[in-house]
Amino acid sequence: MNLALFFDPLADDAPAWGGTTLGAHAARFVDTFPDWRGADLAIIGLNEWRGSAAGAPTLPAAEAVRQRFYALQRGTGPCRLVDLGNLRNGLNLEDTYLRLREIVAALLEHNTVPILLGGSHDLDYGQFLAYETLDRAVSLTCIDARVDMVEDDDAPAEANHLRRVLMHEPNFLFNFGQLGHQQYLVPTSVLAALEKLHFETLRLGQIRDDVRQAEPLLRQADLVSFDLAALRWPEFPGYMPASPFGLTSEEAAQLCWYAGHNDQLTSIGLYGYRPDYDPHGLAAATVATMMWYFIEGYYHRRHETDFQSRRFIRYAVGLPGNPAKLVFYKAKRTEKWWMEVESLADHEVRRIVPCSYQDYLRAAQGDLPNRWILTQALLG
Repeated sequence: MNLALFFDPLADDAPAWGGTTLGAHAARFVDTFPDWRGADLAIIGLNEWRGSAAGAPTLPAAEAVRQRFYALQRGTGPCRLVDLGNLRNGLNLEDTYLRLREIVAALLEHNTVPILLGGSHDLDYGQFLAYETLDRAVSLTCIDARVDMVEDDDAPAEANHLRRVLMHEPNFLFNFGQLGHQQYLVPTSVLAALEKLHFETLRLGQIRDDVRQAEPLLRQADLVSFDLAALRWPEFPGYMPASPFGLTSEEAAQLCWYAGHNDQLTSIGLYGYRPDYDPHGLAAATVATMMWYFIEGYYHRRHETDFQSRRFIRYAVGLPGNPAKLVFYKAKRTEKWWMEVESLADHEVRRIVPCSYQDYLRAAQGDLPNRWILTQALLG
């Protein structure tokens, strides 16, 4: 597949980045399309805003972030990073979704992780569609101040894209996690619908109490969709309407580290940044740093998947009811926890899911962790 046909090259006006910066090491599409098949990660700029009620910003979002990102120092990894340029929009919005589907699917096939940068949040629908080609169930984690499930067919695409994801046929979504939402912005009926579907949510206040609670939800994801409007305006003046509440820049960077460190995650989208509201480039610098932490997390992956190896400690916890016991696994090196969930309806069906130390403590006290209950319902 010739991906170059779908992209516009970057302008040849970049500053002379020093030898230790990311700009000096990333292969950027200026004159020659980079070899994406040999890359670990690929940046894709998006300028599609037809799904937004506010329309397109006058300045390209991805370009503003790139100026800050490439000036950062490279991390500890080999930095096999390419920048494919900016995706050309389709004739209509649905064409852009399908174009994004093809490109992300091609990258997944060659184990190259796409970093989707810019555009309205509904573009995660195209990101999600790419996973239909994997012929297996996948998990999605969304970080957003709202839950975009408006039922009005006349609403802009950015207001109901999540509804399209959850209702997509054929259904290949195993699990969904919602992070960072603010309850006064989300109808109770929407949260009730997610609960009925046995999906896990973690509101903003819970993350503010302890950001580590978000790590298992991000560790279960195959793809992450991050609406940058989840950040609070005083630290991230890059979206409208402005909100005084939300994630801090440090918390957003921490979530991106968790996502990058997830062995099974294969794509991330950072959507919604509008440089028109960011005259000093503060928000652009925040997104650039989030990308840096995602990439650094990627190069610190431990590939902890063999739960029978000596890398793990196995814990069996007896319970008074059904099931009679729960099995937990703890990675010796990272001290991350997993929990084995065996279907009560079919004992041949089981899944090992990320969990927390608190889940283990709850089971040790004789109670079923809520994460076990939700996963059991999904295996049902």
